[in-house]
Amino acid sequence: MRVISGEARGRRLSTLEGEHTRPTSEKVKEAVFSIIQFELEGRRVLDLFAGSGQMGIEAISRGARECVFVENDRAAAKIVRENVEKCKFQGRARFVVSDFKSFLSRGGEPFDIIIADPPYAAGYYKKILESISEFDMLNFNGIIIVESPRELQLDKPPEGITKGREYLYGKTKITVYRRD
Repeated sequence: MRVISGEARGRRLSTLEGEHTRPTSEKVKEAVFSIIQFELEGRRVLDLFAGSGQMGIEAISRGARECVFVENDRAAAKIVRENVEKCKFQGRARFVVSDFKSFLSRGGEPFDIIIADPPYAAGYYKKILESISEFDMLNFNGIIIVESPRELQLDKPPEGITKGREYLYGKTKITVYRRD
């Protein structure tokens, strides 16, 4: 796995051994950043369920001002920190070891872009969107990118969040939401 574009282009990133995390494929990652390419510059990004941190690192590499990496697993969080250090992005990264519900419920400064790639089998999709809305964690005109299994039908988003296009890549579906 490597950084595809920007400042850290070509840097190899580490992943946690085993099947505890499921890194986003390079094809899907490239597609996500093609979708949001003109909306990254200077933006504040949240990499929820960070895993290896590759999505947030790609965002910083392509011009995001800052990324907050949220990961519940301590071993994975350590990998995220190491990957950020490899890319020399420490000054633009913040790390939080927490589950997504606890993190979002704390509130704080909202984000411009939220990338959510939860464990497929956990069924967190509805709760993620509800929590982002309830705790006002997304700026107006902000974007939520959700990665899910292709066959999963996602629930209607809460009021104030509009479901946009869905993109299919093999067994993966990317759904784009925007805050009205």
